[in-house]
Amino acid sequence: MTQSVGSDYVMDARRDRLVITASALGTVFEWYDFYIYGVLAPIIGRTFFPTDNPTVELLYTLAGFAIGFAFRPIGAMLFGYLGDRLGRKYTFLATIILMGAATAGVGLTPSAASIGIAAPIILILLRIAQGLALGGEYGGAAIYVAEHAPAGKRGFYTSFIQAGVIGGFILSLIVVVGTQWIVGKAVWDSWGWRIPFILSLLLLGISLWMRLMLRESPVFTAMKAAGTQAKNPLKEAFTAPGNKRRMFVAMIGIAAGFTVIAYTVMFQALYFLQNGLHVAPGMAQLLVGGSAFAGVASFIFFGWLSDRVGRKKPIVIGYALVLLLTLPLYQYMGGTANPALQEAAARAPVVVAGPDCHFDPFAKVQATSCGKLLDHLSKRGIPYDKKEASAPAVAIGDIAVHDLTPQGLDAALAAGGYDFGAVTPDWPRALKLFGALLLLWTLSGATYGPVAALLSEYFPARIRYSSLSIPYHIGTGYFGGFLPLVSQYIVARTGNPYAGLWYTLAVVALALVTCLVALPETKDRPLDA
Repeated sequence: MTQSVGSDYVMDARRDRLVITASALGTVFEWYDFYIYGVLAPIIGRTFFPTDNPTVELLYTLAGFAIGFAFRPIGAMLFGYLGDRLGRKYTFLATIILMGAATAGVGLTPSAASIGIAAPIILILLRIAQGLALGGEYGGAAIYVAEHAPAGKRGFYTSFIQAGVIGGFILSLIVVVGTQWIVGKAVWDSWGWRIPFILSLLLLGISLWMRLMLRESPVFTAMKAAGTQAKNPLKEAFTAPGNKRRMFVAMIGIAAGFTVIAYTVMFQALYFLQNGLHVAPGMAQLLVGGSAFAGVASFIFFGWLSDRVGRKKPIVIGYALVLLLTLPLYQYMGGTANPALQEAAARAPVVVAGPDCHFDPFAKVQATSCGKLLDHLSKRGIPYDKKEASAPAVAIGDIAVHDLTPQGLDAALAAGGYDFGAVTPDWPRALKLFGALLLLWTLSGATYGPVAALLSEYFPARIRYSSLSIPYHIGTGYFGGFLPLVSQYIVARTGNPYAGLWYTLAVVALALVTCLVALPETKDRPLDA
C-alpha cells in the first residue's frame, strides 16, 4: 500500500513500520537514560550529595534533575536549528549519542566520598549534557514520524513516540528492580546501582543501529530539493508572522500542561508512596511501573482517537478531568496504601509550636529549635501542622510531648500510633492502588497521546523542528522538570504530603484556559505547508 506525499516521494507501508519502530524504540532508550536519574534519586543523593538528612539529599538530587530540564530549551535551539537546516535524521542521531555517553558517565563517576566536591560537579555537567541531548530528541522523532505518516493516521503513528516516552520510564523501573533482585541489596547499595546507567551503552548501540537504517523525512527531502528550507530557522521561528503566538500557546497550553500531569503520576506518585506513605520502595516501584505499562495503551488509543475527533478535544477534556480527580485520587491512595498512618494523623495530629517556626529543607542545620523539630518530623515522613508560640512545643493529639529530643519524639510518635517502618500493602489494597494509578495514567494519555501530531501540524514545515522544540522543552523543562523539586519542597515545608499537588493543579488550570482561548484544531492541516 502506498500513498503519495509531495511531488516525487512515495510512502511505503513496510518502511513506515520501520520508521515508527526505530523512532519509538530510540525514544524509549533515550528517555530511559533521562528517567533513570529520577528513579534512583535517593541513592544518587547519598552518593553525590551526602548529608545526615535524607530529605536534604533528595532535594539536592532533584535540583540536579531539574538542571537537566533547564538546559533542554538550549538543546532545542541548537538541534532545532540543525534539524531545520541539515535534516531530521542525522540530528536525532547526534542527540542519542550524546545522551547515551552522558548517562554512562553518571554510572562511572566516583562518589563524593572518593573525590570530594568534584563528584557532584561532574554529575551536574553530565546532567547538562543529558538535557541538551533531550532538547533535540523529541522534536526530531515526533516530526520524523509525522512527516512519514499517511493523512488521517498522523495521530496514531505519532502516538507511538508519545508511548515511547512512557516506555523509557517503564524500562528504567524494570532495569532498577531487576538489577536489585539479581545483585542483592548489599551489592546494590555499594555499586550495583551504577549498572542501569552503564547499561545505556548497550541501548545506545541498539538505537544507533536502528536509526542508521532510516532515510531522511519526505517533507525535508522535498524542501531541500526545492531549496526552500530556512536559512536561519532559529531567527525565523521568532520572526515569522504569528509564530511567537503559536509557540506561546504550545508552551503553556500543551507542553506545560501534559508534562506536569505525566510527572505527577511518574515521580510525584513514586515519592508520595515511598516518602509520604512509607510504602516499601520495591512495591512502590512495582505499582507505578506496572500501572505505567498498562497505561501505555491509552496513549496510543487517544492518538488514534485524535485522528477522528480532532487533537484538541481529548486534551481539553483530559485537563478538566485532571483538575477534578487528582486530589481525590491521591487521598484515596493515602487511605489505601497506609491506613494506619492516615488514621494516626486523623486521631492524633501532630502540631508543632514555637517562636519563628521556620523550616528550610535545604539547610543542613536548622536555625531555630522549632525548625529542628520540623526537620526531625520531615526525616520521618510524619505530617504536621504548626503554629506560633512563645516556646517550642509538640502535641500529638491531646497529649503534650515533654521530651523534645529526637528519641523522645520518636517514642511519643510511636505511642500515638505512628509507625516508621516500611509497609507492604496486601494484594486487595495493592490492586486498588494500581487502579487509581492506572486512571491517572489514562488521563495522562488523553492529554499526551495527540500531542506529537498536533505540534507537527501546528508549525510551518521550514521552521517546524525549531518552532516545535523550543516551546516544547521550555514548557516541559521548566514547568514539568521542576515539578519533583517544587512539589517535594512544598511537602517538606508544609508537612502535608498532598500539598505538592497544588502546583500540578495550578499549571493544568492555566493550560486548560490557554487551550480553550487560543488553541486551534490542526487535524486536517497539510504538513508540507
